[in-house]
This record gives sequence, structure tokens and C-alpha cells, in this order.
Amino acid sequence: MEYALIVLLSIVLLILGIIGTILPVLPGLVLSLAGLLIYKYGADADLSMIYIWAFVILTLASVILNYAIPAKATKKYGGTRWGSIGSVIGTIVGMFIPIPLGFLVGMFAGVFIGELLHDSKDMTKALKSTKGAFIGFLYGTGFSFVVGVAMFLVVVLDLTNVI
Repeated sequence: MEYALIVLLSIVLLILGIIGTILPVLPGLVLSLAGLLIYKYGADADLSMIYIWAFVILTLASVILNYAIPAKATKKYGGTRWGSIGSVIGTIVGMFIPIPLGFLVGMFAGVFIGELLHDSKDMTKALKSTKGAFIGFLYGTGFSFVVGVAMFLVVVLDLTNVI
């Protein structure tokens, strides 16, 4: 019975982690990694340490990339430091706005407003910077999502004795 509860807890954490890769309210891959570690050590799974170390490294890379990719993409599309600062402020403010995906709306609004504060006459540049932030968000989120799903699949495949 204890084994089943540990496996269930692991699966729940892995699923919450996948959801958290999209919603910044949840700590995404950290939850998934916790689920993986609980499965490995709590259920005494015969899962190779290569998986554990690979996912630890990918989780750390994701944390860094989730900040670096949107900033680089915003810059690539002509964004300035003002847009980057606006993005951070907008994301934080957006988390407290009671609308669906408020953090995302806040991030894009923050980039746009930041760029307009930098140069109020160049709305095209502000829109391009916002497009860059969106593309960066998709790349960063996509990477984290794939890593989270991979962790989930490793546990499921181990449970079914495929790996």
C-alpha cells in the first residue's frame, strides 16, 4: 500500500510539474524533478542515475533559459532594456490580475509599455519587441514542457518495465 501511495504522489507531482511549465504560479520542473526523485528513492525504483543527473541538468538549464531566451528574443526583434524591465514588471503584476493567463498578458503589456516609455513615437518597434517576447516565451516554455513530459514518460516507462 505504501508503494502505491509513493508512486501516486510521484505521478501527481510530475503532472503538476508539467502544468507548472506553462503556469508560472507553479514551480514547473522543480515539481517534476521532486516527483522523479520521490519515485526513485521513495519507491526504491531501479531507475538509472543517468536519468536523474540528466534531468537535474536539464532542470537547471531550463531555469536559466526561461529568463535568457525571452530576453534574447526580445533583443533580436529590436527590444531594449526598457522592454526587458517592462516584461519582468508586467509578469509580476499580471500574476495578480484576476484574468486567465494574466501573467502572460502582463508580460506582453509590460514589454510594449516599456518600449513605448523608451521611445513613444515608435509603436512598430514596441510591437516587434512584444512579438520577440512572445516567441521567446514559446521557446522557453516549450523546452520546459518537453523536459517535464520526458520525466513523466521515464517514470511511466519504468513502472511498466519498458526501460
